[in-house]
Amino acid sequence: MLSAGIALDLPSPAAIAARIPDGARVAIPQDAVGVSMAVTRALVARGARDLRLVCVPISGLQADVLIGAGCVSEVETSAVTLGEFGTGPRFAAALRRGTIRVLDATCPAIHAALQAGQKGLPFMPLRGLVGTDVAAQRADWKIIDNPFGRDDPIVLLPAIVPDVALFHAPLADRQGNIFIGRQRDLLTMAQAARECFATVEAITDDDLMADPARAAGVVPGIYVSGLAAAPRGASPLRFLDSYALDEDAVSGYARAARTDEGFRSWLEAWLADAGTPALA
Repeated sequence: MLSAGIALDLPSPAAIAARIPDGARVAIPQDAVGVSMAVTRALVARGARDLRLVCVPISGLQADVLIGAGCVSEVETSAVTLGEFGTGPRFAAALRRGTIRVLDATCPAIHAALQAGQKGLPFMPLRGLVGTDVAAQRADWKIIDNPFGRDDPIVLLPAIVPDVALFHAPLADRQGNIFIGRQRDLLTMAQAARECFATVEAITDDDLMADPARAAGVVPGIYVSGLAAAPRGASPLRFLDSYALDEDAVSGYARAARTDEGFRSWLEAWLADAGTPALA
């Protein structure tokens, strides 16, 4: 069982990885929102196993690396894609081999189910899924008649309550408050999950909740179990306006990860080069 703990200033991404147990259901954001590649590397380095990823609502490099490294047993997602560099190659290989369980979903379905978890509700109704192949493959989604209408079927989605929410953000303070700006998905993740961990570009001694103009873009420390400073901790992915996508690094990964041997060689080099954030 995960411990509830108060917000903690942890010494490193590895300390966060040590707090995420094998078998945990882990919510991760899409690449453009704030992915903690620093903790991803630490999870691989410690040999994490049987993680159940909830992609909010899709994932890319982070999920693909964790799957290729053997850290993942289940993925709930709308897609695992490297964008212009194609489908995640390790995700595709694991799917063909049947080595991971994939819960196929839609973006609205994942958002709605996570909002149910955020609000403490057992389920969330959603339109637009009745009669689709996705709904037909999800035995955990229930179709009922709208009790307030006639001949109006609607889908009920069970709440998503992750064990852990994990992301990267620009700034945190010593009280565990994390500034996320307009990235509201991160707040939903943090409030729905039992624990929330984040890496940040920097930690300030200022109180991020003290400024009313900024407080609305802050995850309050009451929802945060631990954070660690990790400058360029999302690299090689783009991180807001702070740094751009390293296209050479990601395209190099996409080429290497097409084969088992190429991925293993890439992974060994990546883990050996832990002093740099880029996936060179």
